[in-house]
Formats: sequence, structure tokens, C-alpha cells
Amino acid sequence: MKNHSKCSMLIGIDGLGGSGKTMYAYKLQQQLEGSVILHLDDFVHKKEVRYNENYEEWYCYYHLQWRYDYLIQKLLLPLKSGLDVNETIEVYNRETDSYILREIEIPAGTTVIVEGVFLQRPELRPYFEIVVYLELDQETRLKRITDRDIYMGNKKEIALKYDQRYFPAEEKYIEQCNPLALADIVENEVKEGLV
Repeated sequence: MKNHSKCSMLIGIDGLGGSGKTMYAYKLQQQLEGSVILHLDDFVHKKEVRYNENYEEWYCYYHLQWRYDYLIQKLLLPLKSGLDVNETIEVYNRETDSYILREIEIPAGTTVIVEGVFLQRPELRPYFEIVVYLELDQETRLKRITDRDIYMGNKKEIALKYDQRYFPAEEKYIEQCNPLALADIVENEVKEGLV
């Protein structure tokens, strides 16, 4: 499917941690000729911001983790406005806790898939024509996470981190944004056999 309008079509792949957003985005990209994927995790603040010790961990994750303004100004707003994006942008490098420069070229009219958590927050939702929400139970997500996020420590340390930081922020997101109701499409990866 090709987008024939001048404005880019932005598709959000939303879901909580470990729900399969990245894999889903890659599978969708294979079906959408010429589409581009953007990963929200490329737009996080450095640790000094997102781990501000003046706030609880869940608060930092929910409110201080991402550079939404940067993402909106550099990519989402121009794409939504029908402009080409030909920029050098800063993307986060987890290993060095710094930004690296990446050339990005997205012609107007390109279908852009954005994958990440909390995409239906009020500051982001208006930029997406379609949002797919991946629903998956917490137990299954935690199993995936502890297998995937080994850079955070052993399984017990990872589970503790999620209990203190990520799961409470996800609960806040569900309470404030009701992503299941806001989404245009709700998929359950296990039930639908998408993984």
C-alpha cells in the first residue's frame, strides 16, 4: 500500500513493555512498500534527566524518559504537515548514554511506522492516523522482558526494576489515557499468533 497524499501517513504501534511492538512494526513494514520505522527508544533523555533522584522511578519513566518535543519538532510535525524530512538528528546510544548523529531522509507521502510505549498520550496521539495497540498480559510480558533485557541484570533484578519503575508508569498510562479505548486497532499477539 502506498500513500498517495502529500502528507505522510503516521501509524503508531503502541503497547506496554514486552508486548511485541518492534517485531510487529517490522512485520507491518514488510507489508507496506517503502515504509519507514521510527523507534521511540531512539528519542530518550540521557540518564541524568530520566533518572532524576528528586522523583519516584515510575514518575521519571512516565514524565521524563522521552524527548517528545524533539521528536515532534524534527519528525512528526514536518511529516504530518506534508514536508520532506532531510535532517541530521540525534538518536540515543544506550551503551554510551549519549547522542549520535544520524542522517534521516523521509520524503513527504511516506508511510511512517512509529513504535514505542505511551504513544497515545495527548502530546503524541494527534500525529497518528492509525494506532495499533498490542495487548498482552503482564505475566507473558515479564517473561519476554527478563529474557530480552539482560543488560539490566539477572531476572530477579529485572523484575524488581519493572515493579518499581515500568509497571507503575504503565498503570498511570492506562488510567490517564485508556489506550485500549483510544486505539484504532487492538491486537493480542498471543491470541492472533503474530509472534
